[in-house]
Amino acid sequence: MSKVGQFFRESKAELKKVVWPTREDVFASLKVVIVSTIIVAVILGLLDFGFSKAFQFIMR
Repeated sequence: MSKVGQFFRESKAELKKVVWPTREDVFASLKVVIVSTIIVAVILGLLDFGFSKAFQFIMR
């Protein structure tokens, strides 16, 4: 028995044990990721805008 063949057989056996998420779980997680990304993007955008205005004020 080769190690490569054993690896693939064991990998297949382990994948059968995995509890895959339902479609609803995937979409719920996707919504959380999208909302979180938008919130972080807005916060970073506001910080960038604020710092750029502050540096422009200082450099005058």
